Amino acid sequence: MKSSELLYSDPLACATAAAAEIIKRTGVASHDVALIMGSGWVSAVDALGTALYECNAAELTGFQPPTVEGHSGKVRSYAIEAAGKRVNALVFLGRTHLYEGKGVEPVVHSVRTAVKAGCKIVILTNACGGINPKFSVGQPVLIRDHISLTSVSPLSGATFLDLTDLYSKRIRAIVKQQDPTLDEGVYVHWRGPTYETPAEIHMMRTMGADLVGMSTVPEAIAAHALGAEILGISLVTNAAAGVTGEKLNHEEVIAAGKAAADRMGALLKGVIPKLF
Repeated sequence: MKSSELLYSDPLACATAAAAEIIKRTGVASHDVALIMGSGWVSAVDALGTALYECNAAELTGFQPPTVEGHSGKVRSYAIEAAGKRVNALVFLGRTHLYEGKGVEPVVHSVRTAVKAGCKIVILTNACGGINPKFSVGQPVLIRDHISLTSVSPLSGATFLDLTDLYSKRIRAIVKQQDPTLDEGVYVHWRGPTYETPAEIHMMRTMGADLVGMSTVPEAIAAHALGAEILGISLVTNAAAGVTGEKLNHEEVIAAGKAAADRMGALLKGVIPKLF
C-alpha cells in the first residue's frame, strides 16, 4: 500500500510507521517533546542549537511536501540540555493546513507521528491576526482556549473527548514563570485561505475571541486524543481585518515572524527543560 493511501485508510498505523522511521534514522528511542513551527517561526529553532538529525518530511511515511511559503518541510531532532536534564526534541518546520484541500489527515499527521515517537508534550506555534486591540504586532500570546469555526475534527465515530484543559494550565504556568510578560487569549480557527472580513472579525470578537488563524486546533485535538499535553503559542503578525483598516498579506506575516524569532527561540529553549 502506498504511503498516501495508508494515511487516509489507517492514519494511526501510518503515524506509527513514520515514528518507527524517525526512531531508526535519529537513533533516539523516544523523543520527549515535539514542536510544530508555524509561518515565520522556522528561524526560531536556531536557538535550540545544532540539530543532531535533519531530513525532508516527505521522505517519511505519510508526509507530503510543503506548499506554503514560510514552511520548509524539514524534520529535525535536537538534544536540549539544561540543569542536568537532557530533553530530546522533535521539530517539524512547517505544517499542512485545511485550506490546502488535502483533508484533515495530513494536517494532523505530524502530531500523531510525534506522539507515536514518544513525545508527551506537543508545542504548537502559529502566526495569527490580533482581534483584541491590546495585542500588538510581534507579540507572542499563549492560547488559553479556542473556538473552531471550521466544523472539522480529526476524530471520527463515537470518540468523545473532553477539551476542558486542552491547552495545559500546568505548562502555561511554567511558561509564564519563564516570561511573566506573556499574555493569554482565545484563538479562533478559520479555514482560509481567504483572510476574514471585517464583519467576520466583529462576529469573532463578540464571541470572545482574541486571535484568529488557520491552523493549530485540529493538531491540538489529535495530539490530546493520544494523551499528549498541549502548549499553543500564537505570534501576532498582523491586526485582524477591520481593526486598523489596513489590508492583509502573507508577506507581512512572514516578516513579523522573522522579526520576533530571537525572542521566541530563547523562550522555547529556556522553558522546554522545565516542562519535565
